Amino acid sequence: MEVAVGKEMMGKSILERSSFASSTRLLINNPRNQFRVNRVSVPLKQRNSKLTRSVVAMAAVSEDLVESVAFYRPEMAAKVKVRAVFTVRNKIKEDLKETIFKQLDALGDRVGQNVVLELVSTEIDPRTRGPKTSNESVLKDWYKKSNIKSERINYTAEFVVNSNFGVPGAILVTNKHRQEFFLESITLEGFACGPIHFPCNSWVQSKKDLPGNGKRIFFFNKPYLPHETPAGLKALRERELKELRGDDKGERKLSDRIYDYDIYNDLGNPDKGAEYARPILGGKEVPYPRRCRTGRPPSDTDMKVECRVEKPLPMYVPRDEKFEELKADTFSFGRLKAVLHNLLPSLTTNISAKHDFTGFSHLDSLFSQGLLLKLGLQDELLQKLPKVVSKIQATSQDLLKFDTPMIVAKDKFAWMRDDEFARQFIAGVNPTIIERLQTFPPVSGLDPKIYGPNESALKEEHVVGFLGGMSVQEALDAKRLFIADYHDLFLPFLERINALDGRKAYATRTLFFMTELGTLKPIAIELCLPFAGPNSKTKRVVTPPVDATSFWIWQLAKAHVCSNDASVHQLVNHWLRTHAVLEPFILAAHRHLSAMHPIYKLLDPHMRYTLQINCLARQSLINGDGVIESSFTPGRYSMDISAAAYKNWRFDLEGLPSDLIRRGMATADPTQPHGIKLVLEDYPYASDGLLIWDAIEKWVKDYVNRYYPDSSLITCDNELRGWYYEAVNVGHEDLRDASWWPKLKTPEDLTKILTTFIWLASAQHAALNFGQYPYGGYIPNRPVLLRRLIPEVNDPEYANFLRDPQKFYLSAMPSVLQTSKFIAVIDTLSTHSPDEEYLGERSQPSTWTGDTEIIEEFFKFSSEIRRIENEIDRRNSDPSLKNRCGAGVMPYELMAPSSQPGVTCRGVPNSITI
Repeated sequence: MEVAVGKEMMGKSILERSSFASSTRLLINNPRNQFRVNRVSVPLKQRNSKLTRSVVAMAAVSEDLVESVAFYRPEMAAKVKVRAVFTVRNKIKEDLKETIFKQLDALGDRVGQNVVLELVSTEIDPRTRGPKTSNESVLKDWYKKSNIKSERINYTAEFVVNSNFGVPGAILVTNKHRQEFFLESITLEGFACGPIHFPCNSWVQSKKDLPGNGKRIFFFNKPYLPHETPAGLKALRERELKELRGDDKGERKLSDRIYDYDIYNDLGNPDKGAEYARPILGGKEVPYPRRCRTGRPPSDTDMKVECRVEKPLPMYVPRDEKFEELKADTFSFGRLKAVLHNLLPSLTTNISAKHDFTGFSHLDSLFSQGLLLKLGLQDELLQKLPKVVSKIQATSQDLLKFDTPMIVAKDKFAWMRDDEFARQFIAGVNPTIIERLQTFPPVSGLDPKIYGPNESALKEEHVVGFLGGMSVQEALDAKRLFIADYHDLFLPFLERINALDGRKAYATRTLFFMTELGTLKPIAIELCLPFAGPNSKTKRVVTPPVDATSFWIWQLAKAHVCSNDASVHQLVNHWLRTHAVLEPFILAAHRHLSAMHPIYKLLDPHMRYTLQINCLARQSLINGDGVIESSFTPGRYSMDISAAAYKNWRFDLEGLPSDLIRRGMATADPTQPHGIKLVLEDYPYASDGLLIWDAIEKWVKDYVNRYYPDSSLITCDNELRGWYYEAVNVGHEDLRDASWWPKLKTPEDLTKILTTFIWLASAQHAALNFGQYPYGGYIPNRPVLLRRLIPEVNDPEYANFLRDPQKFYLSAMPSVLQTSKFIAVIDTLSTHSPDEEYLGERSQPSTWTGDTEIIEEFFKFSSEIRRIENEIDRRNSDPSLKNRCGAGVMPYELMAPSSQPGVTCRGVPNSITI
């Protein structure tokens, strides 16, 4: 029964489709031709035992040979002919250099410069006391298939091995070509146990570019804890990890596969001038997570700062972490859009004195007409920019137009409504900042000697009229008051931010009241400036409008709240709490967990592309004068804010239930399905997220219990403990002494750690990333930068504000150039690529592990994810859920697992891929 289930789950094998397998024989001189390779069933329950020896791989031979094999007389052993099917992913688009090298490699393949394979058994050869190895075999017909244009190409190699060879557990691959190739998988056919799968998914470099003997190691898909490793594979397992760790010396080559740590000392470029220098993040002075080491030399002007590699030159990440071709094409296409949209507003600035939007219709024209049509490029400009224009003319017209963001596609004026402003704190792109208010008035945790009195300016008289007849204390007791508080994070930086050209900000607090319908409404906004003495008016409270003037004051106050929120969302909740904090765990996984380790196999899809996208962020997004600094209010102090937030980051509270309880948005309740009860029941991010969290947790728990039925196995797992120890003590060195780090002693501990990792890499990142353009593409809905404070009655600007409040409002928004540049970038960052792998999916669903029981559990997990998607669709059609269903209300789909390519405001990829 088990074999039948396993066969059904694994699909029809290559072996069963192959005429080669049916003709395989034991090649010994036997006139009766009785020695054939037969399949032998192995009960699945034997997984935790050592791999059954040669009888599993080679079926029973004649009784005449039993005695000979037992005493290992190789001259009497039978010979078996087996075949390797070697699947290479072809590169569809090649540059001239790659094409030339490909043809040279095809020619060289005919004269011995080829790809060589060698099988390594799980067993030890008693003569050599090393692993049994086959003779080397060359891939066939590489030169004949060099011009094939299909996505994948299969090559073959044949081996003749002894019948007592055992199970091949590793294959050594030597690439004698000039050029690397992407090896997707190897399948061995002809062994009695059936096809043996080797998932590879790796770039195989030329022998000259690899250390040592130039041989790459690929293991078969059977998982082993370190102490279970078959004797024939132990040395290779250790060698592979040693190569991945490197020696912490020298500059990394782009072809290297070395994972190591470094501080963030590459964000600034002091060689360009003092204004481009930036603080070093990481260390006692400015704690921060570690990033992947490149080994680049120091800058000329500061030996502590790593020299910059500016785009379009590539920065180092381990070779297998780079984007695959489909992803790279999508990202490049997005960059092209960003360049075009950045270039055209620059031209607008050059030919027009009007830098601001003249009206909302002017802003709408970005989506309705497109920048090319608005500019009306004339012959004079065509002559000045022939190369650029040729690219524009060769591209479709839509490329020059921004798609209408979803927030205004359904309701053009939704962004102005208070209920929509509040709704986005629980169902928008940053739904993790809101907290239940537990003390009124709110109290700052900053040093009053530096930042002034801790008391808020909010008073009961400001809000009591908006509480439906309740007092403030009654509303607190009923758990109906909530707050979005950016005060303590922003205030220490405000004086420096407001001194920047064209940047103005407050440190804000916003209070919300939960209505009888379960929706939120904003009831007060506190705007704080740096403390300037006991008699200064640095705190101001704005409440919902009562007339035309207060309407525009209220709109400006909400805009400043959104500006605070946009910065905290991008720099803290998005970049820091997903991208940056997971990088050390990913580096440690590659350094300490063998590809055979079951936990590596579990985490593998959740680490895909993250190091590459973080590298690109350091090069173009979070670097000095990069996109973040030029687009967001904090400017050059953006990463200082991120670092300040890291001091209060806690891994043990990053899981969804713990985070909801920490923010007061839920209470522990073991009688509830998720073990907690939401204070705000219609909280789309939380209610959908808990479904995803529970599915991940169950999958991880079943997986962990499969390999760690008791704590002793965790205690003796040196790879697992090395991974966690190094991630904490090296990758998060600056917080290593914190008492809150989870212990790793029991299966329950491991389950929580892994569930948190997968949650952050998948659903949490998706919730914070893929709504950026749908919500933030229309700048008034979510201004990322503001250029004016709100005028007081006695301010010189107040008369201009009264005269034309719309003009004043738009003059506070980012300029045309800033807006166009920003929304072009977030359009790219909100895009799913065609090769995205979503939660519940794997690229090789039936062969990523050789454990058939785990394959069955994975398909159950996939089925649960599909069920959750249907439930989310149902919720978005439920009119009783006002925060996700209603006239002009955007459905909450950021936790819906699947998506089409493009900007869809839905989809949960397995990993941080953008």
